[in-house]
Order: sequence, then structure tokens, then C-alpha cells
Amino acid sequence: MSASKNFALPTGYQLQDYEITKVLSSGGFSFVYLARDKEKNIVAIKEYLPSSIALRAESATVLPNTDDIALFRHGLKCFFDEGLALAKIEHKNIVRVLNFFRANETVYMVMQYERGKSLQDYILSQSTPVSERFIRRVFSELSTGLREVHTQKLLHLDIKPANIYIRLDGSPVLLDFGSSRQALSEKQAKISPSYTPGFAPPEQYYDRTLLGPWSDIYSIGATMYSCLTRTSPLAANLRIKNDLLIPAVKVGKDNYSEELLQIIDSCLQLDYLKRPQSVFSLQKSLLENIPKTEKKISLVNKIVHVLNKPISLNHNKPS
Repeated sequence: MSASKNFALPTGYQLQDYEITKVLSSGGFSFVYLARDKEKNIVAIKEYLPSSIALRAESATVLPNTDDIALFRHGLKCFFDEGLALAKIEHKNIVRVLNFFRANETVYMVMQYERGKSLQDYILSQSTPVSERFIRRVFSELSTGLREVHTQKLLHLDIKPANIYIRLDGSPVLLDFGSSRQALSEKQAKISPSYTPGFAPPEQYYDRTLLGPWSDIYSIGATMYSCLTRTSPLAANLRIKNDLLIPAVKVGKDNYSEELLQIIDSCLQLDYLKRPQSVFSLQKSLLENIPKTEKKISLVNKIVHVLNKPISLNHNKPS
């Protein structure tokens, strides 16, 4: 069953206490809507709807394929458990879950709607690589929130520029957790892979029993790397076969301190044991030896970044 056969809830649809106003995104795993609550507050609502194993009926009810009922229910439970875990986290750098409910034979996660732009859009809007101070500030703040996530025994498993939002005040917030997608794809080959090439660690491809905080740390390293290059890094499965990734200490040497570049390279180690093992240790490194002055971006780099069309940082994948 293809995702194109499914359709979103229509504008104006009343979903319990919320009115759907717009579809924000759609993918093989879910729809995300913009909505208003009874007090006219704007919220984002994520709907569990894995299109490869379920279809929305005309009545808006979500119906799993006959052969995939058990798989659908397993994913539903994982989505529900993830929502409950996130609801316990009140941190300014983690998307805030406001409500969680069942309807239409599926489940919905209501989240605080954030104003700003994604880190992906921010990176691509700059004519030159983003500054070292920006990278250290954003990722040290984000690490504080991610520590709370890991404390709840939850992994993000989909950190990338498109899932980090930069609010209007400049503070970052981590969106769109992929851990329930991960659990679903573990159970059935027909579910699209739950990783984003370039940002997923090798263990997410080959041995998911090795997943841990160091897996999210690899993704943070890949996201910081994309801040230097305005492109996604080489995918980990390709690196294992033939590692052609240019180290950060080389690609960023004209614009960034060696300390920051070494941190990025340590996060991108293919061997998970060679990466920082906790977000706390990564954050500590980011807050140390911050340069008092920024390196000047070379004229050559300015010309290259203005003339070159950037490669998309967000590979298509189920949302």
C-alpha cells in the first residue's frame, strides 16, 4: 500500500477539542497538523498513520491491513509510550507535549507550536558557514535538553538539521523523535527504514542492539559537520565500506578552531566506543576553550559558498 493512497484530515476537521487548520508535513509514518484549541491557541498535532500498513477510511478512521494488525498495534504502543515519556520532560530545548489521546482508531500527540525556522533553513540561508560561537551555543544548549531525554531512557534517533528548530530568540528546540519509528521498522521489513542517511550512526543500520546515547551523539556530530559544509556528511553505511569522509579538522581548518573540529570528528567515529559516551561529556567539551574572536571566513570560501548550490540537508524519509 503506497503512502499516496492516504489522505490527511481536512481543514476545519474537529478532532476532539482541536480544529485542524493546515497540514504541516506528511510521510510514511505520520501526518503533522497545525490546529487551534478551544482557547484559539495554535498547536501542532502528530497523528500515527504508517501508510505502508494502514489506510484512512472515508470516515477518517484509520484501518490497518488485515495481515498487519499486530504490527500496527506494536507501532501504536511504541508511539504512545514515546508520547508518555516526552510528556514527562519539561525542558525549553525539547518539544513540549501538551496532550495525548486516542481517536479514529489511532493516537494523536499534541505539541507546543514553535515559531522560527529549522536549522536546515538557517544554514542554507547563510551565504557563508555559520560561526563557531553559533555552533557551540546551539549544540551545548541542545545537549542540556538531550540529557533529559536520555535520563528518561529515551533516544531521539533522528537528529538532523531539519529536526532542530531555531526559535525567534535564537534558542534551539529538538523536534520529531524517531524512536517509535525505529521500533516499528525493527519488526517488519516492509516499513521504510527509520534512519536519515548522513546523520544516522552505523549501528542504526547494522546492529540496533548497540544503540545508546552515543548514537544520538553521532547524529549531533553529523549535524555540526553540516554546519561547516552546508551539505550532509557521507552516509555511515558507505563510510564503513570505504570511508571517504573528509575530517572536520581538514574541511573547517580555515574557519574554526582545531578544538571544535576535533570534537566533531570524535562524534563521527564509526566505532561507537570511540565517541563521547554521554551528552554531558560532549557538552563539557563544547563549553571549553571557546575562542574570544571568530576566525575570518576566507574570501575563497565566501565565493565558493555564494556560487555553489547547496545540497539538501534533509533526505526524504518517513516523518
